[in-house]
Amino acid sequence: MDPSIIAAIQTAVDNEPGNVALRLHLASLLLEAGRPEDALAQCAAVLANQPDHLDALEKAALAAEQSGDTLRAHGYRRLHESLSWNRAKSLIEDYVPSETLDNTPGEPPRVRIDEEGMRVPLAEEEREPEPEAWETEKPETTLKDVAGMAEVKRRLNIAFLTPMRNPDMMRLYGKSLRGGLLLYGPPGCGKTFIARAAAGELGAKFLTVGLTDVVDMWLGQSEKNLHEIFETARRQKPCVLFFDEIDALGRKRSLSRESAGRGVINQLLAEMDGVGDANDGVFVLAATNHPWDVDVALRRPGRLDRTLLVLPPDAAAREAILRARMQNRPTEKIDYAWIASKTEDFSGADVSHLCESASELAMEDSLAQGSARPIRMEDFKRAMKEVRASVRPWFDTAKNYALFANEGGVYDDLLEYLRARRMM
Repeated sequence: MDPSIIAAIQTAVDNEPGNVALRLHLASLLLEAGRPEDALAQCAAVLANQPDHLDALEKAALAAEQSGDTLRAHGYRRLHESLSWNRAKSLIEDYVPSETLDNTPGEPPRVRIDEEGMRVPLAEEEREPEPEAWETEKPETTLKDVAGMAEVKRRLNIAFLTPMRNPDMMRLYGKSLRGGLLLYGPPGCGKTFIARAAAGELGAKFLTVGLTDVVDMWLGQSEKNLHEIFETARRQKPCVLFFDEIDALGRKRSLSRESAGRGVINQLLAEMDGVGDANDGVFVLAATNHPWDVDVALRRPGRLDRTLLVLPPDAAAREAILRARMQNRPTEKIDYAWIASKTEDFSGADVSHLCESASELAMEDSLAQGSARPIRMEDFKRAMKEVRASVRPWFDTAKNYALFANEGGVYDDLLEYLRARRMM
């Protein structure tokens, strides 16, 4: 995009700030030029005067998403969808009986038209079942698919899987069929994959929940979303409910300045406690890179009362990741075991990045020579000079919490690892 064109349109907007069409045209040009923050500012100026402007909302959502503000983008999209539905409904109400319309798009109609053109209410058995708002899956992945990481598997079995596999024994000793486990550790080490494998081991449905699935711009809607998520899990039980980045959703209330954030945490606590046997068969797993930011109430008995440290993959796991990443690429005499031995402290994401870097080096060489060649050890050795383990800053931060905030021995495993690796 020619900067002079954008500058000219910007001047026109400055001279005529109330021209909505011109301002939105400028926003489109800014998006094309890779300037989403500036585009968002133009959209916000329109929405300040016309908060129900659909085109401005659509462009604002796109600009916010490109700027990395996913929460704001989600809010703009929800508002756009709601306004679009209401406008469409108002346009056709004069032609379609109001009984056939519903406030919520997508819900099955409550009436039908008979052969004589008359409206007839649907009997309960005639109505189509409402689809679940939240989709669950049944993973085929199990712990056998997790290479290496024997200690993580052992502790996962002891702390979570073995009790859940023996419901009769649990009932005999007065234990309920509910539970919670917090997976924590450096980023990129496979916490989500392990949670999915745990669901596969239990033969349970799997429902992943992120921040954008819960948080909503309207007051009280976030709590409602959270309740509906738990209700879905209860209807689909046995079900593993997995909260990714739980520190964002269940952040310490002492750190949250907004009452809305505290309301979400209170709702989460209420849902995890359940009523009677409501949560039996619903297993809550959560993952975080910052366990010290998780509200202490979530760690109390009956909630996320068990923790599991997920460390960077061991040599066997790193070798398995290398082989999986390279299996569909042209290679020649790659010593995966040697590479795995030289990449200690690499997270799973780091190992994947190493494979991408080696592949790019081989591709660059192939383009320069004009003919394709396989990826070789020399490419990996060159890539290893550039790619470094990314987990050390996490351990530097975690060490302070393990030393000075180890209440109840929650970070004992982390301390043991740090001492074994001479990181303290």
